[in-house]
Amino acid sequence: MTRTHRAVAWVTATGLLAVSHTCAAQMGNLSERYVKLVLAVGVHDADYVDAYYGPPEWRTAAAEQRRSIADLDADAAAWLRELADEVIAPGADEIERLRRSYLKTQVESLRARLKMLRGERLTFDEESAALYDAVAPVHTEEEFRTVLGELDAHLPGSGPLLERYQAFRERFVIPKDRLDAVFAAAIAGCRARTLEHIALPPGESFTIEYVTNKSWSGYNWYQGNYRSLIQINTDLPIYIERAIDLACHEGYPGHHVYNVLLEEHLTRERGWQEFSVYALFSPQSLIAEGTANYGIEVAFPHAERRRFERDVLFPAAGLDASRVDEYYDVLELVEKLSYAGNEAARRYRDGTIDASAAAKWIETYALYSPERAAQRVRFIDQYGAYVINYNLGKDLVASYVERHAGADPNRRWNEFAKLISSPRLPSDLKD
Repeated sequence: MTRTHRAVAWVTATGLLAVSHTCAAQMGNLSERYVKLVLAVGVHDADYVDAYYGPPEWRTAAAEQRRSIADLDADAAAWLRELADEVIAPGADEIERLRRSYLKTQVESLRARLKMLRGERLTFDEESAALYDAVAPVHTEEEFRTVLGELDAHLPGSGPLLERYQAFRERFVIPKDRLDAVFAAAIAGCRARTLEHIALPPGESFTIEYVTNKSWSGYNWYQGNYRSLIQINTDLPIYIERAIDLACHEGYPGHHVYNVLLEEHLTRERGWQEFSVYALFSPQSLIAEGTANYGIEVAFPHAERRRFERDVLFPAAGLDASRVDEYYDVLELVEKLSYAGNEAARRYRDGTIDASAAAKWIETYALYSPERAAQRVRFIDQYGAYVINYNLGKDLVASYVERHAGADPNRRWNEFAKLISSPRLPSDLKD
């Protein structure tokens, strides 16, 4: 190479470096403004900010300023225009491009939530698309009746199917005086399996609390510094399968691990402040809930789960371990009814049925007890189309991971870990 060529190359490289630094500064500014926008929306919507571990003065300022919804929407629109003008640095890697797309879609979702806070009514599917970047498929009553017919053959007796199902399940309730021991054993099993495949930072942990009077069965409140508070609702009887379900979903490798990895790899290592705040009504929730539900199967494939239930959890709960297969055969059929709750929510949110009819639908087609169905309607009242994030989210995550990992369990763990460490959107799962 001649001296002239070296000079040209040096100028070109210097120019690229300057562009890169400028882009980083612009994204840092947009990132901070995004966090402050989410906190400001949270002033108007108590459920909107699910977690925040950034500077406490930002949250204090949001509460003190209490900006109007119109002002926040105008700010969000300006934010999107600035992002559109921002140039992606040459040679930016995939995660940088994912970040830009993620932030754009999160702010578009934020604007949709502001519309709802102004009183604009969206249909169930409009709300799903606008807030969560996905729309759940429609299922017919006939599809659910077919599954109910299969269940009818598995449950003895001649009374109504719901009554027979509830009577069957009553034999598998965790006694209250054994609840903590059963959950401790489930958490230990979930954590051990997760740590075999995912490295977690030292000091990560969570605290369990048992609570009442909630519309949900379990909740992870991420605190930052790799710590979570997990609350378990004891309003209604807790069945034995919920031990692994909640331990994995809320803990390992679910919400706790998801938030820990985002904090470690994106907030701390890359300095991406936007991940210090979690907007509940946003596309991030479909990824969070979908991976938390799919993570149950990653940690405990069906045969392994049955062995663990038989050897560890049923004895810890004082239940008859010889009935594990009988119980889980029935539960696997009931799982086919998971979208029945979505259909009740769709009809209820669209105004074609009222709360009473929605509860009855959930009893009939999801086989919920009247008390549990009423709790589910309260959840829909509070969270709306959020219900799609559990089943549709799980299906999208499962399809994405298995498409990339094939049948290899270790590759499945690897793809799962990559997904929960990256700013990927629901629409990204479909490619």
